[in-house]
Amino acid sequence: MASSRRRLLSPVTSILVLSAAGGLCWLGAEAAARYVEDRSRQDVELALHASGQNWVTVTTDGLQVRLTGTAPSEIDRFRAMTQAASAVDPSRVVDRMSVASADAITPPDFKIELLRNDQGISLIGLVPASTDRAGLLRMLRDETAAPQVTDLLETADYAVPEGWDAALQYGLRATQSMTQAKISIQPGSVTISALADSADEKGRLESALRRGAPKGITLVTDISAPRPVIAPFTLRFVKDGDGARFEACAADTEEGRDRIVAAAQAAGVPDVPACTLGLGSPSADWADAAVAAIGAVAGLGHGRVTLSDADIALTAPPSVPRPAFDAAVTGLQQALPSVFSLQSTLEQAPDDATPGPMEFTATLSDAQVLDMRGPISDDRMAETVDSLARARFPTVQADLTGDPWVPQGWTVRVIGAIEALDTLQTGSVRVTPDLIRVTGTSGDPGAPEAAAARLGERLGPGVQYELAIRYDRRLDLSLNLPDGPECVRQLNIIMSESEIGFEPSKAAIAGDPAPTLDRLAAVMAECADYQIEAGGHTDSQGSQGFNADLSRGRAQALVAAMADAGIDTSHMTARGYGESQPIASNETEEGREENRRIEFRLLSDHPVRSAPLPAPVTLSGLTTEPLPPDQPGSDLIGPVQPPAQPQMFGPEMPRVTVGPTAPATVGASEVFQTLDEREENIRLPVLTPTPDTPRPSPRPDEGPVAD
Repeated sequence: MASSRRRLLSPVTSILVLSAAGGLCWLGAEAAARYVEDRSRQDVELALHASGQNWVTVTTDGLQVRLTGTAPSEIDRFRAMTQAASAVDPSRVVDRMSVASADAITPPDFKIELLRNDQGISLIGLVPASTDRAGLLRMLRDETAAPQVTDLLETADYAVPEGWDAALQYGLRATQSMTQAKISIQPGSVTISALADSADEKGRLESALRRGAPKGITLVTDISAPRPVIAPFTLRFVKDGDGARFEACAADTEEGRDRIVAAAQAAGVPDVPACTLGLGSPSADWADAAVAAIGAVAGLGHGRVTLSDADIALTAPPSVPRPAFDAAVTGLQQALPSVFSLQSTLEQAPDDATPGPMEFTATLSDAQVLDMRGPISDDRMAETVDSLARARFPTVQADLTGDPWVPQGWTVRVIGAIEALDTLQTGSVRVTPDLIRVTGTSGDPGAPEAAAARLGERLGPGVQYELAIRYDRRLDLSLNLPDGPECVRQLNIIMSESEIGFEPSKAAIAGDPAPTLDRLAAVMAECADYQIEAGGHTDSQGSQGFNADLSRGRAQALVAAMADAGIDTSHMTARGYGESQPIASNETEEGREENRRIEFRLLSDHPVRSAPLPAPVTLSGLTTEPLPPDQPGSDLIGPVQPPAQPQMFGPEMPRVTVGPTAPATVGASEVFQTLDEREENIRLPVLTPTPDTPRPSPRPDEGPVAD
């Protein structure tokens, strides 16, 4: 009996134990579910509260999170869903919200802001829910070499507006051709702001964007490019019967341009004149000099002023009174910064009964073009002067007029001035009966003394002169500084011999670039003033868009490495050419290796001055007779033997043509004899007429005249 009772209790006990265990499990599961519900509700409420969505009521039912409440607008409802999905799994969120004023609901403004820079591409904005975001991101990764593509887009479940797809596809294509850009995409319109490597690249990019724009898409572009190098840095302001105007205008800063434009408007320019911002100003005080020069012309009422680098030429018509002109010249000289030199001319009326002094001028450009203007005694002497100039300068432009009443010795003064100008790289001379003035720039620190010695050698003692010559180390041959083409040649040799490489399909430099950077630094020490482009090139493997971005990224990586190594790259730009310029066949591995390269290219032959030129060295006084070689001090101007007769040509002078009535060619002594027959005592500063030639009334400020 007891045994059967024990057999009956055993199953009952098991059932009770299992029931108790099941109850405990149920209680635990319910507690866990309640915890999950409470935690989900708290997380969602916190996310909504942080975004200002306090109108939403959050409830939970198991794993579901229900959102209820009345949204102020469809955008607010959409944002509430987005915030809730950021706190819990989006599949658990149930939308039970309503929207106030449902009749007034309109589709949202779809827009993408696509930002691209060296760090990658970012997409920000709102797109239709039907947009293939994954495909969009995949296309950007495959067709560009951007190191990272960041998706910050939101979606809204509305119909795709008209013009959206075409604008989106065009904006994505435009992204492939630019590395520094902001592209705003809206239905039917695309706005592009970007940076170009150069002015030429800006033009090409704008043309390509216009050609590729689909029909019906409104395109707005704002492409910026580096400032051009202006050489010579020029400003020309004129005020005459036609009004005040710029014939040329360059400025070095925006603030300086505003000051120059304001001065021009104050001088009478009716509209806002154009003035180009550029590089190459000879001084940081360019705007000060320009404003002062424009003010001088405005004060005269009529005239013109030209600033060419640091040389300023002020010219006024005969209607300006001499006292007013002299006062304007004095005021301008006092206002100009020290680096600038002024040359002033008051023109004379051709029929004036009392003309001013005769004047001969010659200007030498940086291209070694000599422009001569002024009176010469007769055609034969004009041909002699022209032949002398052509023997010393590659290109000569002459406007010489015959005037039989020039002062005696005039031709020799002109010749001496031209020979003094030959000591300069650029400059000008002005010859009057009372003074020879020489201004300009030279690469020889001793150019002022050399010019003075040349004048003394050709003219003898007693001739008044003024010199204002500045030194430019870039023109100094003794320093053996490389020019722009030589700089690029040396840089490309280094790159062809370098061990710099890049990781496959990436813009990251592989290996140790230090030895190559050291060689590049040695060259750039004297080449940093030139505008140079580092151009990246690839083989033909991969898409064109990917190769263009990859080549640009590699060129940028090299320029960045140079800058990190302490090399001045302020005037260096990077550009990617992709596979467009192969130098070998892409059918072989060797050819593809050659095509994967970085080449340097010169963008401008003119260096960008990083510092203004020094102030000119000024000399003035009377010429002196050259010392014989056995006297102390003769080595200052070279061993010049006192000639038996006046010497106008050094022994190194070639033979020059003097005209149809003379022999076809003549040597130095023959040319001198020709001049000697035409102008007696031509080296003497005293001007005396010959008694057997009728003379007009002497000009008041010249004294007697002679042929």
